[in-house]
Amino acid sequence: MALRWGIVSVGLISSDFTTALQTLPRSEHQVVAVAARDLSRAKEFARKHDISKAYGSYEELAKDPNVEVAYIGTQHPQHKAAVMLCLAEGKAVLCEKPMGVNASEVREMVAEKAPFGHNISLINAIWTRFFPASEALRAVLAQGTLGDLRVARAEFGLNLTHSARSVDLAQAGGGLLDIGIYCIQFISMVFGGQRPEKISAMGRLHETGVDDTVTVLLQYPGGLHASFTCSITAPLSNTASVSGTKGMAQILKPCWCPTELVVNGEHKEFPLPPIPNKCNFTNGAGMTYEAKHVRECLRKGLKESPVIPLAESELLADILEEVRKVIGVTFP
Repeated sequence: MALRWGIVSVGLISSDFTTALQTLPRSEHQVVAVAARDLSRAKEFARKHDISKAYGSYEELAKDPNVEVAYIGTQHPQHKAAVMLCLAEGKAVLCEKPMGVNASEVREMVAEKAPFGHNISLINAIWTRFFPASEALRAVLAQGTLGDLRVARAEFGLNLTHSARSVDLAQAGGGLLDIGIYCIQFISMVFGGQRPEKISAMGRLHETGVDDTVTVLLQYPGGLHASFTCSITAPLSNTASVSGTKGMAQILKPCWCPTELVVNGEHKEFPLPPIPNKCNFTNGAGMTYEAKHVRECLRKGLKESPVIPLAESELLADILEEVRKVIGVTFP
């Protein structure tokens, strides 16, 4: 049976996700509805992507009995309301990262999901986790190829100041939520979703009050160390690595949508699936991986994703909130 998707919001990321979905077999995935807060924009999106239903409110899409799973592609501060709306109507939800602007929002969403039956799913759309290169790295770690782990590092920096949203405090802009989350999810993934024992951070703030460039040091149980730097004004290496007593694994640039993994000097490539239309974002075709994962979770009747469990979504939000406190960033 095809999984019937509803797209909430019509921005660039929603366009890429829809484009990716439409390259998958129609017997497995179909986009049946789209919603925007402006009906004319929803209709335009529906025409562009050949979607049969267009709604001028998120409520209408949430109530559409034909929609099984909602993809939330709104701006950060609108995530919680859209997620809660869809969960309340019994939809499964794939919510773009960051799931919430702060840890309490994420906890509210997770609590809302809890009362439902086995076939309801709330998944944090950290697409990086579902790329074959990330899967291959998890297999390497599980096999003990790197020995006892010691340190993980990640860097992600781009000049995003041309994007008004990225520097807008009211829209929860800044490096940590936009791109730093990719760094911390990598560290959390390789260290098995453990909670750090100690977090240190230093940050430079942008003139608008959002975080501009941030470096974070984390200490984990068992003497494991990690660090990451993210920046919305300076290009960085955009790579990630983990080292142990028997060697090192590196995720090459672009680490947030990776197609190359180097393990102890051995290089492996993971080509993206072909996609006929151009995407707005780098390696947009890789959004197919998370879509397939959602279908798999729902078909198996899982309560949550084993690849990005809800407790880990809460943990990532906790860490980012702690870092914001240390460097002095507060969202209105």
